[in-house]
Amino acid sequence: MRLLWVTENYPPSPGGMANSCDRIVRGLRSAGVAVDVVHLSRRSAVQQVPGVRTVALGEDPEHALRTLWLEISRSSSTYTHVVAFGGTYPLLSAPIYAAWAGLPLVTLLRGNDFDTGMFSLRRQPVVLEALRASAHVCVVAAGTAAQVSALAPGVPVTWVANGIDADDWQILPSERDRASAWRASLGKRTLGMIGQLKNKKGVRLLLDALVAGRHASRFHVVLAGELEPGIEEWLAAQPSVEFTALPFQDRYQLLSVYAGCDLVALPSFYDGLPNVALEAAALGIPLLTSDAGGLADLVDDEIGFRFPAGDAHGCRAALHRAALATDDELAALGAAGARRVRERFDVATETDGYLKVLAASQ
Repeated sequence: MRLLWVTENYPPSPGGMANSCDRIVRGLRSAGVAVDVVHLSRRSAVQQVPGVRTVALGEDPEHALRTLWLEISRSSSTYTHVVAFGGTYPLLSAPIYAAWAGLPLVTLLRGNDFDTGMFSLRRQPVVLEALRASAHVCVVAAGTAAQVSALAPGVPVTWVANGIDADDWQILPSERDRASAWRASLGKRTLGMIGQLKNKKGVRLLLDALVAGRHASRFHVVLAGELEPGIEEWLAAQPSVEFTALPFQDRYQLLSVYAGCDLVALPSFYDGLPNVALEAAALGIPLLTSDAGGLADLVDDEIGFRFPAGDAHGCRAALHRAALATDDELAALGAAGARRVRERFDVATETDGYLKVLAASQ
């Protein structure tokens, strides 16, 4: 197999989707699949990466996408599939390239493409057309499959969960020691929220629940990433909430942040399967999450504290359970989470899922 892989998210671009794209591509290449990555970059300054064709969309993306076909067409007969990995422009262009080349289109739908794309006047037609033109659609949350099938009847949809290489994701003893000393100096549990802390991530929902449930004195909140508008003002008006705000950091820099967290929270209104959830669980950190998207596939009472997405009362109840849990109970939850990730959400399982989809789509 040889894939033409069209994406907006690939290193050196930051963020979880770029990390996921790189991980999946590396897994497929390790399995013997040839993958030609086309990175559609919205950045003005394009950084060329070995093995990747980086295309600057610039101020004229229509021209960039049309002239890209001139390059693709010269080698289109060597490909077996066209893959669209998330983002508006891959979902716009990949179906055209697949149709012109006479190749099957495999769409790897990411959470944000679908959850908000379906309610966007601009993006909805693009997403729907890509889904309906696909030979196969892959989703990262089991519950999304039925929703996609309702909008694209007859198109095969497969759940392939995100994975993580737990052996390559470890906290150094020195980092763990420094984090333990810092947590001890606080005298309370640390509750971390990590990544791009947008509205959909439910940051304000959790903070409101922390105050309303009268558990603010039990937790020190760690906010690591880009804060949604209004959160800093909210924190300034709530002196009872102790917090540490850290800037957005690269993935491996976050290991020291994870080490400082007794729990990691993802109170999302809607989501795919965030890398943060897998990363925290793999490190043995209990999760406090909603049941949005793929979080429902990962988290239950055996590894953390789960509540219905968007439910303020449920969020308060989950925080209450976390506040009352003993250190031994938290440790047991964390150990169970690490086992679950190794058994069900490893990279080999993820790669095997995509290999089966590709084989069925030839």
